[in-house]
Amino acid sequence: MSRRLRKVGIEAAAVLASAVLFWVPLYFVLVTAMKSAKEASDMSLKWPAKIQLWQNIKDVVAFRDHMLLRAFWNSSALTVLSLAAMVVVCSMAAFVMQRRKDKATPWISFFVLAGLIIPPAIVPTIWVLDEIHLFKTMTGLVLVEVALGFPFCVMLYRGFMAAIPRDIDEAAVVDGYGGYRLFFTIIFPLLKPVTATIIVTQAVAIFNDFTNPLYFFPGSKNVTVQLTLYNFTSQFISQWNLLFTDILLITIPPLVLFIFFNKKIVAGMTTGSVKG
Repeated sequence: MSRRLRKVGIEAAAVLASAVLFWVPLYFVLVTAMKSAKEASDMSLKWPAKIQLWQNIKDVVAFRDHMLLRAFWNSSALTVLSLAAMVVVCSMAAFVMQRRKDKATPWISFFVLAGLIIPPAIVPTIWVLDEIHLFKTMTGLVLVEVALGFPFCVMLYRGFMAAIPRDIDEAAVVDGYGGYRLFFTIIFPLLKPVTATIIVTQAVAIFNDFTNPLYFFPGSKNVTVQLTLYNFTSQFISQWNLLFTDILLITIPPLVLFIFFNKKIVAGMTTGSVKG
């Protein structure tokens, strides 16, 4: 009986912790987004005297010539292009690293793992992008996002791919399949669980990215959703109701994506870890 009570206590503590860490901040954002500018300045959890969420939404969307709509377009394009390149490049690299066994393989694995440890260098990256004429371009930012997500995605793909028997490769080669045809026809369709995991996790990370667009994709026309937060706060005045309305709007897409694909994320990561 004591063990059961202990288990119930742990579960209750976990639920309470999740409520404090997730639901309370979300409630604060929602309540503040409903308030007027005067009420929002109090920064309290009180329910607004008059709900004006819809008016705040219209003000945020119309602000600075509908900048938020342009930001959603830029963030969506960045996310889709980065994911497409990331899935193809990382899956192919993981396939080579997992199947290839020679003296260079441990060194390649070391450098890939180092990508998770060594922090990115902002100034040298800007210099490189500027030299190849990709600074302030969507292509350059996509390359940065792919490079930063490369180590994590390769490790997931490689762990999952270790469970695919080599006999499949050998049988395909005997049937006359070349390297690219073998991978895209036979191997890649088997990677759907881990691919779904990578798409969801990286989509949320890229869509919510603040630092990389700020440094590598500056300009009002290149704004992404996270950078629109600058519109409503400054050194002298802050429109808290509009700021939190903006936060609410840009939080909804990744939150919905994460909720609907949560099971796929857990299944893909656990399957990869067990099979690897």
